[in-house]
Amino acid sequence: MNTGSKHKLILLTILLVLAIIVLSGAPMVGMITVPVSAILHPASGRMESDIFWKIRIPRVCISFLGGAGLAVSGMAFQAMFRNPLATPFTLGVASGASLGAAIYVRLGLVFSIFGISGISISAFTGAILSILLVYGLTRARRGFSTTTMLLAGVAISFFFSSVILFTQYMSDFSHSFRILRWLMGGLEVVGFESVLNMAPFVISGSAIILYMTHELNLMMTGEEIATSRGVNVWKTKRILFFATSLMVGGVVAICGPIGFVGMMVPHICRLLIGADHRYLTLATLLFGGVFLTLCDMLARTLIAPAEIPVGIITALLGGPFFVWLLLGKSSSKMGII
Repeated sequence: MNTGSKHKLILLTILLVLAIIVLSGAPMVGMITVPVSAILHPASGRMESDIFWKIRIPRVCISFLGGAGLAVSGMAFQAMFRNPLATPFTLGVASGASLGAAIYVRLGLVFSIFGISGISISAFTGAILSILLVYGLTRARRGFSTTTMLLAGVAISFFFSSVILFTQYMSDFSHSFRILRWLMGGLEVVGFESVLNMAPFVISGSAIILYMTHELNLMMTGEEIATSRGVNVWKTKRILFFATSLMVGGVVAICGPIGFVGMMVPHICRLLIGADHRYLTLATLLFGGVFLTLCDMLARTLIAPAEIPVGIITALLGGPFFVWLLLGKSSSKMGII
């Protein structure tokens, strides 16, 4: 094992330890401090115990899963498009999910299926519709061109965004506010149902990306070189497209569109550990989960007892990061300018 590999393994170990610390400490932080006795002996503090086990633990789990899923999706899209500014929402999945949620709110629907809320089902349906439209438009050009896929995603995203604005404009004040609040993103969950609903998408999507790290490394060098090295580029792009899009759809359906996570985290990890996806994927998963969990901690404590939508926190961090990325020395290494 060479020095570079040892250095990367040490960084991964540090990220793993950091993730364990954050996951252990985040549920303890909030407007109400939960004593250890209330956790170990629920009878001694019923309210604090319920807050810890029914609200904070599920919320930390959902934030870690959501952050990891959005971050690794952004990393995969950046490799697939060879574009450092690609995000999990590039292909219009978030717009499709947001449109589904907006229509659900506008129609005043109230239902749940197998414990899954109606707004999450509607959002995921919208995400699936977006995925199918982008795939259909890309295949209509007789191939699976990355450029065609990107343009189709942008077109679908803009179209759905305009329909969302129209839906919001035609809604009354109450419905309009609910739509706007959902579009800000949030991690308000009670119980583990949402965790169990999201986990299959994140785990399966992450497993597929981890399995295809070799292909991602070769695709970063160009499709021609990847093909010459034995990679079935068309098949690889199709698998990555569906795996990442479904994962993003599963996350957005529950958390709403939380921006900038999928752009910032891969860049930070790439600066720390390099561009080798064998190590970068694991680092992105860990750091993405830690990042969104810390952002959620800020969101629920900065103006307690009120709460800031976590999407606002990530956007406030993402704007300056984007400017730093453009103006900093690392921009040329990333291929941004």
